Amino acid sequence: MSGVSIWMLGSCSSPSGGLAGNNHAESSPALRRGGSPLPGRATAEEAFAVPKKDRPGLATAFGKSIKDPMPPTSFNRASAKPYGIDAIYYNDREGLKAMRAMDERIGGFQTVAGGVLEWGIKGDFGFLPTYVNYSHLSNRRFVEGTHGGTYSIVLRNRCQCDLQAVLSVDGLDVVDGRPASVTKRGYVIPAGETLEVKGYRTGYNSVAAFQFSSVSGSYANLSRGNTRNVGVIGLAVYTPRGGSPWTWMPDELQRRDTANPFAPAP
Repeated sequence: MSGVSIWMLGSCSSPSGGLAGNNHAESSPALRRGGSPLPGRATAEEAFAVPKKDRPGLATAFGKSIKDPMPPTSFNRASAKPYGIDAIYYNDREGLKAMRAMDERIGGFQTVAGGVLEWGIKGDFGFLPTYVNYSHLSNRRFVEGTHGGTYSIVLRNRCQCDLQAVLSVDGLDVVDGRPASVTKRGYVIPAGETLEVKGYRTGYNSVAAFQFSSVSGSYANLSRGNTRNVGVIGLAVYTPRGGSPWTWMPDELQRRDTANPFAPAP
């Protein structure tokens, strides 16, 4: 699997710098019917149609370009199935209240996949306010964002072996910008290290920052015309073939460090 090519998001950009599929002239009703786009001409259905209402809440758009070299992706997975899967949901404060998602505020960094990895969503000034909703059987985690703010996905490997993380935002893979799947290639996080994913990848040396936006202005809408899965950030974790993530975990290291040479016999 290590030979899989990575498709760059740069192919989704138009010559004018906008995203593909955002050409309003080509999508006009007159052109779709094959007629001429004459000024002031509209059918009764068009003239008296109820204006479309944008979905409320936050989604994620292409932010400014950031220089960010591509980390390694070559990795031999222990299994075709992820070792663990997790999700963090996001919205603005009004949206979180409507979703009854603010039962308890928790730390921004939480362990997943049985404890082999920690992850959270970081804003401009530290981790974003993070909450847990106990009304969901899965105790969903939510973060609070603000329109126009940027964020990054922070992952810390707690193991003494490499891990691979496949990430999605709004249902799109963060590496190739296409519909997300746990089977895709992901970023490799070296043993004991932290990786910060700052945006959708646009090339081997750059990403477009994750930026909170309206749903209509999101990358999912402008590139795919599909906003069904906005508001969620996904993570699939893989362990390496031939390596155990549980060898020399922090808990075991702490036991070694605090061993008492004169403790009473058990």
